Amino acid sequence: MTGLTIVLLLVVLATAVATGARHWRLPAPSLLVVAGLGIGLLPWVPNIHVAPEVISVLVLPPLLYASAEEMSSRELRAVWRPVTVLVFGLVLASAAAVGMIASALTPLSPATAFVLGAILASTDPVAVTALGRRLSLPPRVQAMVQAESLFNDATSLVLYKVAVATAVTASAVSIPSAAGQFVVLGGGGALIGGAVAAVVVLVRRRTEDPVLETVIALVTPYASYVLAEDLHTSGVTAVIVAGVILGSTGHKLTNAPIRLQIHAVYDTVVFLLESVVFAVIGLQLPTQVRELAADERGWPLWVPAVAFTVLALRLLWVFPLSALMQYRRGNNRISWRVPAVLSWAGTRGVMPLAAALSIPLTTHSGAPLPHRALILTLTTGTIALTLVVQGFTLAPVVRRSGIALEPQHTAREEAQARHHLARAALAELEQIETADAAPQIALKQLHRHLEARIQQANDDSSTDGDTDDTATRPADAYREIRRALIAVETAELQRLYEANKISNTTRRRLQRALDLEEASLGG
Repeated sequence: MTGLTIVLLLVVLATAVATGARHWRLPAPSLLVVAGLGIGLLPWVPNIHVAPEVISVLVLPPLLYASAEEMSSRELRAVWRPVTVLVFGLVLASAAAVGMIASALTPLSPATAFVLGAILASTDPVAVTALGRRLSLPPRVQAMVQAESLFNDATSLVLYKVAVATAVTASAVSIPSAAGQFVVLGGGGALIGGAVAAVVVLVRRRTEDPVLETVIALVTPYASYVLAEDLHTSGVTAVIVAGVILGSTGHKLTNAPIRLQIHAVYDTVVFLLESVVFAVIGLQLPTQVRELAADERGWPLWVPAVAFTVLALRLLWVFPLSALMQYRRGNNRISWRVPAVLSWAGTRGVMPLAAALSIPLTTHSGAPLPHRALILTLTTGTIALTLVVQGFTLAPVVRRSGIALEPQHTAREEAQARHHLARAALAELEQIETADAAPQIALKQLHRHLEARIQQANDDSSTDGDTDDTATRPADAYREIRRALIAVETAELQRLYEANKISNTTRRRLQRALDLEEASLGG
């Protein structure tokens, strides 16, 4: 069986399982890991070895970019304080705790155990975003989960580089050197990501070719990552910063048909890459287990111990932090609901896998790095265990906590926003009518259309009973006026969002609806 055949079969398997997960309303990452693990255990399946570059360069940038693009800059500003504590404090504590447990239970030396701790110290934005799409979390909670998983990578990356350098060269850790390395990696990556985003904004504002726009959108995460890595900074941070900036400005850069095309292409790419990479996590574990030495066979006990350490420390960190925040806001009654969801949402995924695969094969002296296969096995096993256990139980935990937004809440917020948009468009239309700047038949048609939308937004049950008189209305005038009104509605939608009247989810959904309507006008 050739490598190409294996890749094609893997794509087919991952796509089929992910499609089934959507149909059965199950968490796709968790189901893909289970399917991959089941396939990997079959005796006739060849050993699966994935090159580090495949995950870190080919798969990771677009998935990180897609996760970052969904991040709301407004909600990010609202949660930066607790996220900062999690990004620095919890990552450092998790790395130290996992390192100590692994050093005590496994044959790993303290230096190599710290490598494992650094790898598993941060939550994974790809897994968190993939699992979070199914849940109706409040905007603040969703922002905290996503922002933490996005921005803790720079901290864990510095720890990982320091830990690998210590394990490979057997040198002592220098705290000033590690701090300087963090500034270079994180700060340099942020600057490069911002610069790439600025260039992309300039280019896309001057481009109206749908194919070229789509290519630019696909190339942007790779350009950010490769440029940052070549300049010895954090490619991960560069991709995330570029994604956050372009995600908040993307609706201003192009017209509706191009935005719809870019989103359609990107959704397809993300679906395929997510499906394949989570299946690979399950497929790789049996291969890694077969390569373990005789003194490394205790991995079935060590993996749950490491995973429990990661989760327990997260609980011990998040609950006091949440209690302190609630106390500072004047809440005398401390709630367990939000910290429980925040703790349980901290799964591991693609980022730790990419870091583990990039561990050097040899030490500075040229000897094989001790227990590299065990580190890979413990990493992959912990990722699989958290994705399966936390992934399948996260939705029940959210339901039990009672913090999930009710469907009625989301529908009511969207209906109120649609009412505001239609009112803004109607006011603009009345000004056009006063100026007598368009044929009356087109104005009347648009007037009836907007009034019907207002009525539907008020009771969410009315239907537009307009007759289809498109054959008698001046089509060009109708399209021109409707586009002008859609521009007014888009501006009103942005105003509602900036005034904190609607969530980012509602803004994105209604913007897509406006884009679909504008694209349907044709011409």
